[in-house]
Amino acid sequence: MEVLSERRSVRAELPLSTRPSRETRYRIEDPYLRFWLYFLAGAISKVERGRGDLVLESIRKGWASWRGRAVEPVVREALWRLAPELLPEGTDAVGGYWTRSNNPEIDIVGGDREPVARRVTVVGSIKWLENKPFDQRDFAALVAHRARLPGADEDTPLLAVARSGCGIGAVRCIGPEELLRAWGGPSA
Repeated sequence: MEVLSERRSVRAELPLSTRPSRETRYRIEDPYLRFWLYFLAGAISKVERGRGDLVLESIRKGWASWRGRAVEPVVREALWRLAPELLPEGTDAVGGYWTRSNNPEIDIVGGDREPVARRVTVVGSIKWLENKPFDQRDFAALVAHRARLPGADEDTPLLAVARSGCGIGAVRCIGPEELLRAWGGPSA
């Protein structure tokens, strides 16, 4: 893993909170390679036998789940780039939080530094679904997760990054148009 990390093929990530953790996750940096390994590496024999239709069906069934995971690092990078504009003051790091059991698993955590923050500045969720906005159920889950995040309390601001908008006003909602500005895209 060390060689892959040095070559920037794999990135080691730690949960962001006020408590040190050894729950390292390794993420393949190249999105095309991630797609290949997730959907195609084990399906080459089907393609060779002329059953590409089965592979395509597998991609269709797993697309929403894969896309949700694939967009997380892109969203975090955009938020970090736009932190002074979109995130609370003092947010100098954007990551996620997880435990060994993945309960809770929090998509977005902002802090004053990483991997061990002195202060958690924001807690958020990513909902990258085509026809489902961030709703009351998502909000309740986010509030429950915030309560279990070391360094967060009921005053820690909440954030939703949602492809299809938010159906609740109790959370700061960021959509695709705002994220595009991180790379010089059109203003919302």
